[in-house]
Amino acid sequence: MTPAWTILSAFAGALLVLLLPARLAGASRLVALIASILGAVAAGVACLERLAHPDAAVWESNREWIPSLGARLHFAADGLSLALLFLTGVVAIAGVLFSWNVNTRPRAFFALFMTIIGGVYGVFMSRDAFLLFVCYEIVILPKYLLIAIWGSTRREYGAMKLTMYSIGASALILVGLAVAYAAAGGTSFEIAYLASVKYPLALQAWAFPILFLGFAVLAGMWPFHTWAPTGHVAAPTAASMLLAGVVMKLGAFGALCVAMPLFPQGFEQWSTSIALLAVIGILYGALTALAQQDLKFVIGYSSVSHMGFILLGMAAATHWGLRGAVLQMISHGVIAGLLFGIAGRVVYERTHTRDLNELKAFDLWKTLPGAALAFTLATAASMGLPGFSGFVAEISVAIGLWQTYPWLVPPVALGIVITGAFSLRAMHKAFFPERNVGDAPPPTLPPLTGSEKSAIALLLAVSISIGIYPKPWVSLIDEGLRSPLFQSILAHP
Repeated sequence: MTPAWTILSAFAGALLVLLLPARLAGASRLVALIASILGAVAAGVACLERLAHPDAAVWESNREWIPSLGARLHFAADGLSLALLFLTGVVAIAGVLFSWNVNTRPRAFFALFMTIIGGVYGVFMSRDAFLLFVCYEIVILPKYLLIAIWGSTRREYGAMKLTMYSIGASALILVGLAVAYAAAGGTSFEIAYLASVKYPLALQAWAFPILFLGFAVLAGMWPFHTWAPTGHVAAPTAASMLLAGVVMKLGAFGALCVAMPLFPQGFEQWSTSIALLAVIGILYGALTALAQQDLKFVIGYSSVSHMGFILLGMAAATHWGLRGAVLQMISHGVIAGLLFGIAGRVVYERTHTRDLNELKAFDLWKTLPGAALAFTLATAASMGLPGFSGFVAEISVAIGLWQTYPWLVPPVALGIVITGAFSLRAMHKAFFPERNVGDAPPPTLPPLTGSEKSAIALLLAVSISIGIYPKPWVSLIDEGLRSPLFQSILAHP
């Protein structure tokens, strides 16, 4: 089973869901679940094979596509890509399980969901810049429709804002790639080829920020982050999980694997500015989350803060920093998916509120003890406590940061402290509120369903497994970082 099965299963699942007759529309969730499991298994098997045979040739499929442009259908999967493919598969499974109650146009919902997953798989495996851009664009329309049709809380505004930011960012990416393509002779869109060209320093100085910013907008970089909390809150649960779990990682992946290797000298000129914006994003996201009353807004601004660690690791340009950035992509994908799943599906669907003050009346640690336990563990993971994936990722970024920008460590440490403050505040007010003797007894709430328990267990298992034994993930990521693509940007081994 090759990594190609990830893309094939996603798009085949989307097509099969659409072909279901109306009387079998309810079966669409089962088809989506099977397709998601198949993609995750394919990615998992490929990861295990790569770990068992690290010196074997990287899987790839390279076919002619648009000869006149020099664009090819070139997919490949090294260790770094495989780790992100597995993350996508896990989030896809959890997203389907958390969406088991979707009854409004389920065929369209799950077809759009699987189309996004297919586009994400494509980006993570694309080795042709034009192909990567096409896969990147595939994600835009489905995510707009998911939010605009099935969302809540100003869903049209949230969907449109997200889409406008995405289209604007795509325009910057297209300009940056066109510049690199033309300056390289206009013969090939192969990323490795474009990265091998020695572009003039004057060109790199202005082309790099255009291309990097195009990707960084989707990664939630401050001050271009405002689409993220709005989009997260407006989106249905599964879409929130996809946005925070994997779609934001497309921007980080493109910045790391395309913008930085293509224009390494431009990156060197702008790296300090990127690091400063990342630190501001960490502090701003944490402080803003501390002031929110909507549980989903807390998680949304938390995502902005945590994505800052990814950008910070990349700006450090050390092996530790890049390793930590990729680990944070995986860790945040799992943890944010879990938090949004609990807040959006488990809590909101039962209480019809996300207001931290109003949730007091439901006394959730008594009425939904399973959800309270899961959210407590997810909060611990988000805070970066030892034993969870967040700790492994953040300590790696911190080491890389110390090697390059030691003067930025104190404000980052402050950001971690504030993260603990807003995380504990949200957990306490939502699940463990202070109640008075005369308060009315909380209403009885439906217990966790089997699909919800399965999704929670899956995401927690991945986060804890990385926290306890990160070696397999580190091995995969390090194998990818040894690629010649990254050698021009690494400041330290």
